[in-house]
Amino acid sequence: MVRFEERLAAKYGGLSRQLKAAADYIVKNQVDTATRSLRSISEASDISPATYSRLARALGFSNYEELREMLRGAVGRSVSDMTDKASRLQQEAIEGDQTPFLNKQSAACAANIGQLVHNIPQDRLQRAVRYLKGARNVLLLGALSSTGIVEYMAYLANYFTSNWRIAGRAGASLGAEISALNKNDVLLVVTKPPFARRTIDGVRAASRMGAKVIVITDTHSCPVLAEADAGFIVATDSPQFFSSYAATIVLIETIIGMLVAGSGKAAKQRIFEVECLNQQFGETWSA
Repeated sequence: MVRFEERLAAKYGGLSRQLKAAADYIVKNQVDTATRSLRSISEASDISPATYSRLARALGFSNYEELREMLRGAVGRSVSDMTDKASRLQQEAIEGDQTPFLNKQSAACAANIGQLVHNIPQDRLQRAVRYLKGARNVLLLGALSSTGIVEYMAYLANYFTSNWRIAGRAGASLGAEISALNKNDVLLVVTKPPFARRTIDGVRAASRMGAKVIVITDTHSCPVLAEADAGFIVATDSPQFFSSYAATIVLIETIIGMLVAGSGKAAKQRIFEVECLNQQFGETWSA
């Protein structure tokens, strides 16, 4: 089924200013649109109900209610998915599943990692590494469960380079950081369902600024995968109630390893200096 965002993307350029305003409001307030009446959405957005009805027809819906039903389905799926998985876990325990959970989790992760070789084209991986190596600055963006993943990547990268940073960290304005990007920069994004709104908006803004965009996700339905200069779909299957990041971490560590391998003496010297300073500052244990 075609997602609302895909319908909107296909028609957005031909919409009037008024219809674009209504569309922008819906994109930013999908839960409210799916759960509140047209009248309340109209009052909250200061856009007439008739405008929303015209927008629905312009996007190929028979009426506004049909548009809202699509959003209800999408919101319902994103909200209930983790709950459903948790319910299955509990039901399996009740039914006496004897398979050790460690076995199930490790088997799922191993299968995800095994798929990397088949799902990640080498030419695309090498292209992404070239973008990162040649970038003036690299901005990392990840929200919700992906936050710690980009933190880890930044930690590794800062051992051998000084031009990587995490977007929106410590109260920094995401808008200010995105606005500073240009064609010489790279935005690297890790995003998995449910997609964080700030991540999707950040990618689209960075693309408008001319920056190269690298997207790591786990589904072809990722709203910004089509906008990526290098996009990667990484398996995240898991018996857990949440997606597994094991294969994503392998991909990230692969990228970091390829960057260090191709960075020459400067990278090796910086890693040495960082290690020395870590010891000097007492950050690492020394017996």
